[in-house]
Amino acid sequence: MNEDATDPIVMEALEWFVRMRDDKVTVADRQAFEAWLAADEAHAAALKHAQALWTRFDIMQPEFDRMRRGRPLISRRNFILGSVTCIGGLGSLYAINQPGLFAEYKTDIGERRTIGLPDGSTVELGSYSALSTRFSETERRVELYRGEGFFDVSHDPARSFLVDAGGGTTQALGTKFDVKFVDDLVTVAVSEHAVQVQGRGFSNLRLEEGWQISYGRDGLGQPIQASLDTVEAWRDDRIIFQDVPLRRVLEELERYRRGRIILMDSSIGAIPVTAVFETARTESALQTIADTLGVRLLNAANYVTLVYSAG
Repeated sequence: MNEDATDPIVMEALEWFVRMRDDKVTVADRQAFEAWLAADEAHAAALKHAQALWTRFDIMQPEFDRMRRGRPLISRRNFILGSVTCIGGLGSLYAINQPGLFAEYKTDIGERRTIGLPDGSTVELGSYSALSTRFSETERRVELYRGEGFFDVSHDPARSFLVDAGGGTTQALGTKFDVKFVDDLVTVAVSEHAVQVQGRGFSNLRLEEGWQISYGRDGLGQPIQASLDTVEAWRDDRIIFQDVPLRRVLEELERYRRGRIILMDSSIGAIPVTAVFETARTESALQTIADTLGVRLLNAANYVTLVYSAG
């Protein structure tokens, strides 16, 4: 069989190869994959060629590293097995390690949802987000597993309102704030009053209205003044970038479409992007980025998008 990525069967196998490793994979996806695999003996061979092709060009490892960082319960042995084979048990492997799989509230890709909480507070969930609540007589605690939420907190001096995300906790000291948890980075922005941000490895910090801060593997960053129009643009189905590195722009766009966007050339990841995109038109956004920055896009059956330098 031709191992070139232009071979139609290999291209189709590439799509399945990545789709089955996507944390957005659905039960229907897994059933369709098994049907595709059983339909023709050539498909299993194509799948092996696809895996070899990706390994050769070293474009799988960053994705696997990112998934592995967020899944401490998966053993090295199982991770390697899951990386090498797509046949048998793949769906269950990813199902048990999908963040927020059993979350109380979830949104699909491109969906926004406003949820009324038992205490009268509300949270608006952004695209592909998940959270659960644990309310008691002494505190109101929310865990954001992934995505973004805008919180409007009701006053209750007897019970603190806490949002856990990415190893840190944001405590409401007022009413309205935004918490975003994407790719191991948490960003908190305050729209009204103040919050207190605390976590392992860094001291408690009070964040006032109009300010934002991020924390992640490298600890707590420095507070910066927030552009609240930019922070809350997703609530109007827009995303705004102001001198944001290309790699982070692609990570954000990925939240609003099915499939992976993979940056093949790390040297262009730091290129700053300033733009306003509609969340429902991510393909158009990708093409605009390509035309503006002079980068190239390669689509594998519209599921995998590879971004690399045009030079």
